[in-house]
Amino acid sequence: MAEAHTKPHHDYHLVDPSPWPIVGAVSAFIAAVGAITWMHSMFTVAPLVLAVGFIGILYTMVGWWRDVTREAQYDGYHTPVVQISHRYGMILFIASEVMFFVAWFWAYFNTALFPADPHEIARLAATGGVWPPKGIETFDPWHLPLLNTLILLTSGTTVTWAHHALLENDREGLKWGLICTIALGALFTCVQAYEYSHAAFGFSGNIYGATFFMATGFHGFHVLIGTCFLAVCLFRALAGHFTPTQHLGFEFAAWYWHFVDVVWLFLFACIYVYGAGAASAGGH
Repeated sequence: MAEAHTKPHHDYHLVDPSPWPIVGAVSAFIAAVGAITWMHSMFTVAPLVLAVGFIGILYTMVGWWRDVTREAQYDGYHTPVVQISHRYGMILFIASEVMFFVAWFWAYFNTALFPADPHEIARLAATGGVWPPKGIETFDPWHLPLLNTLILLTSGTTVTWAHHALLENDREGLKWGLICTIALGALFTCVQAYEYSHAAFGFSGNIYGATFFMATGFHGFHVLIGTCFLAVCLFRALAGHFTPTQHLGFEFAAWYWHFVDVVWLFLFACIYVYGAGAASAGGH
């Protein structure tokens, strides 16, 4: 049994049986049931069900990250060959996330570019033949949206600073670069929550609100995930886990954060700026 946990004499990593996929899947299912039943006011215990599922998800995150950290840091399983496979996996994951957002952009522009499509009678009735639909007051893109754009662009700079500091073995630069990035990510979330609370339109009842909140809201969710990812990297950096030649976890967090930045630039340009321009053109 002792030999089962020793490093094998090859460059490939055969993953040990793990409970986290099934625990995470069950927890996500419980959270989804709790959220759906709560939104539909089906059961009085729905918030409790959601909380149980959410706690299970957090437990899965902690346990899974702990095991991967042990594999990389202490067991030596992340050999150069394994790292190549991990990089391919992360690239494919980010590519799948890109296609996820393509769906929201498609939904937005399919209606925004053709609000008076004669073949879509229901759309014509819902939009009034103009985009944004009649009665929708859009956000000023040069106010809070611009502020959030500057916040995210700055956070992209600070995470790059942290990365270069790590490559130079500058532990202080790595620490403060991560702290600044995490703080900026949290600030972005706060500004977006404030913006949502002052929206002149809701999620339901109109096409604009549905596409707007789905696209920007899922991006906000990705910002939260990226902030958690970077927080884990900060804890690992403080524990001295990363080296200039072995920092795959931090590298993936930086990739993910830059992906979040780029998606926001498209959201800002397409939904905020173009949407406001379309509203101005329709008003005149």
